Amino acid sequence: MAEFINVEQALELVKSGCHIIASMGAVEPQDFLSSLHSVADRVKDVTITNCLPLLSYKYSQSEYRGSFFCESLFYSPVMRKAHEMGNASYIPNHLHQCGVKRNFYRNADIYVGAASLPDKHGYVSLSLSNIYEKRSIENASIVILEINPNVPRTFGDVEINLSDVDYVIRSDYELPTLPFVECTDKDMIIGRMIAERIDDGDCIQLGIGGIPNAVAKSLMDKKDLGVHTEMLTTGIMDLAKAGVVTGKHKQIHKDRIVTSFIMGNKELYDFVDDNPSVRVFDCNYVNDPDVIARNDNQVSINTTMEVDLTGQCCSEAIGSVQYSGTGGQADTVIGAQKSRGGRSFIALYSTANVRNAETGEREETSKIVGCLKAGAAVSLSRNDVEYVVTEYGTVCLKGASIRERAKMLISVAHPKFREELTAEAYKLGLLT
Repeated sequence: MAEFINVEQALELVKSGCHIIASMGAVEPQDFLSSLHSVADRVKDVTITNCLPLLSYKYSQSEYRGSFFCESLFYSPVMRKAHEMGNASYIPNHLHQCGVKRNFYRNADIYVGAASLPDKHGYVSLSLSNIYEKRSIENASIVILEINPNVPRTFGDVEINLSDVDYVIRSDYELPTLPFVECTDKDMIIGRMIAERIDDGDCIQLGIGGIPNAVAKSLMDKKDLGVHTEMLTTGIMDLAKAGVVTGKHKQIHKDRIVTSFIMGNKELYDFVDDNPSVRVFDCNYVNDPDVIARNDNQVSINTTMEVDLTGQCCSEAIGSVQYSGTGGQADTVIGAQKSRGGRSFIALYSTANVRNAETGEREETSKIVGCLKAGAAVSLSRNDVEYVVTEYGTVCLKGASIRERAKMLISVAHPKFREELTAEAYKLGLLT
């Protein structure tokens, strides 16, 4: 049975050169991480693997660079800042394989995460994330859990018996939330165009942000939608509470919302607590394209930062500068297109306001481009792109040639850039 210890005792387990894997997002282990910097004077070369951390901790600051280094499966603003200080590096991954590959590369000396209070049988729930958490626990040398009455109990394959845990810390912090991003007029235009192509009974995957929120709002008149999604958001919760999401037409996990992690507002965390209609499974299962495809009419809705005229999408970087991560974009896009009746959508604004490096002034630039910026990562291959949506329309690239793709993508670019893009397409040999 697990031994109860305090944070100071847990930190004594940290040695030079060790590898710590921390649970992600809303269930990151706040007590442990907020004190980790305090052992910097006696350790060096400690690696912390994380994913989408929401809170800032001192250990990731430049003054502790010799003692700690972050390696992240998905960047958040916190990780972007750590990267700028030379204290973080991104781990390229498709989300459904991130836990498998990270543990293949290097098992955890210490796994530390948050969990719900134990039930009468001695089981705790890993709660709001199972991207890599349970699999890392099974492979870690030492397992530490912060049990917390504010952590919701969820169901799926997130249950852990305390007999499989080495140490437990009693905690009582509030979980970080994500404020709901209000939809702009552009968001609603894009959201409605996507919603028009979603039918009653379809099974959906949605991410977070203005465009996904607009899609959710635009789906309120649909009936009996299913949900199989890597991320369960406040927008999906609103659809479920409104009776739009029932899951009655799903082929697997009928009547259940299936997800791998949950992030949103306090209402969302209350909604999933002890809710048998929500199942949190290992992302290696949830985001496996073959598993996704088992539900008919699966619809994947994702956003991107830049699309070139052949259809390549960069969804995670600005040139060579890492901004977020690949996440499950390719997983869900490919899975949806393998589904019988499935569809996938990539959405973006037609333009962005970017600071000119020479003048310092912000200027409007096209997000549909002849070539991706130098050093940009291709998050989604042009072979896998189907529908592309901007506020100027929707085009389907499925089966289209390079020449046809270039013409279609120019047609949904901002009108002020279409002539320039056409000239560039000729220069690149995409049009002849």
